Amino acid sequence: MMSQAIEGVDPAVPPSGPGCVECEQAQGWWVHLRRCAQCGHIGCCDSSPAQHATAHFTATGHPFVQSFEPGEDWFWDYRTDEMFGAGPELAPPREHPRAQSTPGPRERVPADWQDHIH
Repeated sequence: MMSQAIEGVDPAVPPSGPGCVECEQAQGWWVHLRRCAQCGHIGCCDSSPAQHATAHFTATGHPFVQSFEPGEDWFWDYRTDEMFGAGPELAPPREHPRAQSTPGPRERVPADWQDHIH
């Protein structure tokens, strides 16, 4: 996918936390998490009710996210709508805590959560 130095990727920046920044502030929930490869912002995926990862790209122009799900390391380029199976290794941690539920966080996910996803 990418060479050593890539505009829009800073491998030294750690993730902003274990969950979606905006969902945590609003006491919301998410389906899956995405990590901005430029600033480390953790946002929720487009299946999630609030779609904060895409909103972060729209607001900042930071083009790449990496999955923040355990066992996944793919990248997405918002500019081209392309997925890449591999890319540079980002600063740890590279996934949310394995004990964290998906969707999560468990205590905030409604019983009818599937009715709320995109």
